[in-house]
Amino acid sequence: MKTTITTSETPAHDRSRHWHDAIATAYFPLDLQFKNPDHFAGDLTLWTLGDVSLSRLTSEALQYRRLPQHFKVEREEHFLVTVPARSEVFFSQCGKDVRCNPGGFILERSHEPYEFSHAEAADLWVMKVEAKALGGRIRQPDRFCSLQFNATEGAGGLFTDMLHLIPNRFDAMSPETRATVGQQLVDLLVLALKADERTLTTGNSTVRTAHLTRIEAFVRRNMGDPELDPEAIARGCGISTRYLHELFRDTNQTLGSWIRDQRLEACREALRDGSNRQTVAEIAYRWGFSDQAQFSRAFKAHFGVPPKEYREQARLKSPAHG
Repeated sequence: MKTTITTSETPAHDRSRHWHDAIATAYFPLDLQFKNPDHFAGDLTLWTLGDVSLSRLTSEALQYRRLPQHFKVEREEHFLVTVPARSEVFFSQCGKDVRCNPGGFILERSHEPYEFSHAEAADLWVMKVEAKALGGRIRQPDRFCSLQFNATEGAGGLFTDMLHLIPNRFDAMSPETRATVGQQLVDLLVLALKADERTLTTGNSTVRTAHLTRIEAFVRRNMGDPELDPEAIARGCGISTRYLHELFRDTNQTLGSWIRDQRLEACREALRDGSNRQTVAEIAYRWGFSDQAQFSRAFKAHFGVPPKEYREQARLKSPAHG
């Protein structure tokens, strides 16, 4: 689905309210402060790509604030990935400030207060993605909200190149293709984040970075083994079990909980795949869960619905069913 919102046909006295509504619809509720409300102009185009949305908005100078009352009633947490194409943007969250210029991109977390602003007219590309989609792929994505990432080289460059290509190709895509493209955007984003060594540690040595990278790769290769435990991981990575736990201590997530999250995300991907004919139990066992009842409880606690219900919901949303 493609949606276009503009203030060009809105009376001047209604434009601020109109833009408030547009932003809440495209992303989530925010408090807006206009530099010149009587002469404000803004345009926003939104493309839906399955569970991911992409938008491009141009507007006059503006400040956006995410306040505690905005997310107290919201269940799902999201991240916005903002790529400025014109003018510097300022972002502040959890006591950390970052200024991002064209050529970079930043992440904003929906469930923590923040301030986002641009003092000049701006042209922004914004991707909205569920926190769980990132959290299942990379540890603690909220760590990234104090960083500016490179949008011109490597995976970051591919990610932003793809953003620019989508609008011209969107109308020719089937709903299934759009959903696949949305997942590919997430894949490229994850690659870009992982390529930056700042996302792997809290700023400690490159030796620590190398160990964490090796551990994550080993776990992903062996997630289907129900016997995967700290001892096996430490052995496979050539380190002591004690040092393995020490490496994860600074990430605010235990090794066990991170492995469980990786397995749950793998199961979710399998359940949403309409071509997968495995039963829920077979999927659970395939990704290392030895007890189906325990898996169902963990899945519901993590994603909000039991695995069978999630699969049915995914089937009803699929283009083939429609």
